[in-house]
Amino acid sequence: MLFYDCSTAPNPRRARMFIAEKGLTPETRNISLAEREQLSPDFLAVNPRATVPVLVTDEGTVLTENLGIAAYLEAAFPEPPLMGTTPEEKGLVLMWNAIAEQQGGMPIAEALRNGNPHMKDRALPGTVNHAQIPELAERGMIRATAFFEMLEQRLQASRYVALDTFSLADITTFVFVEFARVIKLRIPEANTATRAWHEAIKARPSAQL
Repeated sequence: MLFYDCSTAPNPRRARMFIAEKGLTPETRNISLAEREQLSPDFLAVNPRATVPVLVTDEGTVLTENLGIAAYLEAAFPEPPLMGTTPEEKGLVLMWNAIAEQQGGMPIAEALRNGNPHMKDRALPGTVNHAQIPELAERGMIRATAFFEMLEQRLQASRYVALDTFSLADITTFVFVEFARVIKLRIPEANTATRAWHEAIKARPSAQL
């Protein structure tokens, strides 16, 4: 397998952690978003949408989305299970993974891409430039703050985000919670359940990569 990574971006980190949790060590190539290597002809030949992560399987299939990469790896390397083992568990993992993406990751990205002057005309990833919309940055901050409160409520009732064991949903949530630093958002001191969960995930070897 060949894995296209970016050491500074959240979505490649999600795939990188999943791969590490599976105990896999594919050949890896780093794509620098800061240097816009995702727009180079060589990389566009791999992924015309100019996004990372990308996993190229041994069969030559190109997978360009985190959920697709995770689904492939879970099927090809089922141990340890990271996406549930029963129908109910599988549903819960995908449900909470979607919640983390839609209510955590997307608002953080909105706030960053529409509020950071260094991302002028790069309000959306990909090959097309899009102008920033300041109102989306404001809304993103409000939504991201609300996500932290929702997460605290969930983790007061559950050891992990989706199940009573570590899963893909924890990877997704952890990466976005950490990435929230780019919009100067941190886990509130009062959110003790989230802080304990975060320290436990941070101690895992996959989170050190």
